[in-house]
Amino acid sequence: MLYNVTVDIDDLIKGSIDMHVHHSPAAGTTRFDPFELADQAYKAGMKGMVLKDTGYPNAAIAALIRKRIPDFEIMGSLCLNYSCGGLNHHAVESSARLGARVLWMPTTSSANSVIKMRELGVPIIDEGISIIDEKGRLSPRMEQILPVVKKYGMTLATGHISPAETFALVDEALKLGIRKLFITHPLDTEFSDKVLSMKEIKQLAGLGAFIEHTLVCHLPTEFCRDPARTVEAIREIGVQHSIISTDLGLFAFNPMPVEGFRLFVATLLRNGITPEEIETMAKINPRKLLGLDDSP
Repeated sequence: MLYNVTVDIDDLIKGSIDMHVHHSPAAGTTRFDPFELADQAYKAGMKGMVLKDTGYPNAAIAALIRKRIPDFEIMGSLCLNYSCGGLNHHAVESSARLGARVLWMPTTSSANSVIKMRELGVPIIDEGISIIDEKGRLSPRMEQILPVVKKYGMTLATGHISPAETFALVDEALKLGIRKLFITHPLDTEFSDKVLSMKEIKQLAGLGAFIEHTLVCHLPTEFCRDPARTVEAIREIGVQHSIISTDLGLFAFNPMPVEGFRLFVATLLRNGITPEEIETMAKINPRKLLGLDDSP
């Protein structure tokens, strides 16, 4: 299906938010620092982005950028990886006080991601972090962390954890009244050992979680996934439960995130997604998830 060539993609991405942007300094070769990334997105008319780094807390960086670009929603986050303190509620509290808007469960340090990360060349030495015990119960450390998420109104993202961990996390979060739930790129199976089934993804969406769809695995420099498969998944899950992001920024051979976002929008349009559906997944749903107002 050809998209309507009269659609102005530059205009369509205005007001959008990229929920998943990596930046330098970081593992691997990167092209842009977070100041440059924010400036590029602001000049493109985007409303904001969430900075993600798997190796260190970045809320302070986001705070500095907000002083330089006050009309742009640049948001810091924290990944519960080894180098960020692991399952440490003190680290979460510190980042939250600095303004971190998103808390990611372990990614490269996840026990559910260790094998895949090593296959991809990431030198993970230890056996990884699990947020549940051998009986499937949520870790006591997570029981210290979740109240901090609730206290500061953070968005809770699943990272690379397993299906069992995801359901244990979501169940406890809902009991505590945490509603801003983000299932991190569940279709990008290249990063995790055990992955959610479509039935499980739809179940999580039914509980109120937003499901992430990223550009990165579609790229010829990455895993070349057919975008038609992503569109089929979006249709099955529902646009009202979906968010699009890039997961770009780690490698110099990939496009800059703002151009990647534009490319993703164009690709989805090319495969049958409508401009109105783009608006929902790129603007309305991210604002809901991050607790922002509904203005463009």
